[in-house]
Amino acid sequence: MDTFTPAEVAEQLGVSTNKVRQLIAERKLMAVPGSGNSKIPVDFVQDGVILKHLPGLLTVLYDGRFTDEEAFEWLFREDDSLPGTPVQALRDDRHTEVTRRAQALAL
Repeated sequence: MDTFTPAEVAEQLGVSTNKVRQLIAERKLMAVPGSGNSKIPVDFVQDGVILKHLPGLLTVLYDGRFTDEEAFEWLFREDDSLPGTPVQALRDDRHTEVTRRAQALAL
């Protein structure tokens, strides 16, 4: 998996590195678990912005009591019924189905 540093994400988004760290702290963006805030998946940024529905999806997962590790693993787990991963579905603007699945898991 390709990753960005917070500085690289900041450059992509046109914000400060501190703002990127704040987005991670606020759970609107996620770093690779175990990396501190030092590795952010390239897949979370598209066309100079954070994936549109990622912050809401992270909220659903965290409200469903997912740990960082569980949420991360779920986001990148291949799912033949999507097809692909939940992150790929978000990138392809298929967020409704991904959010529905996350809500079902949270019950």
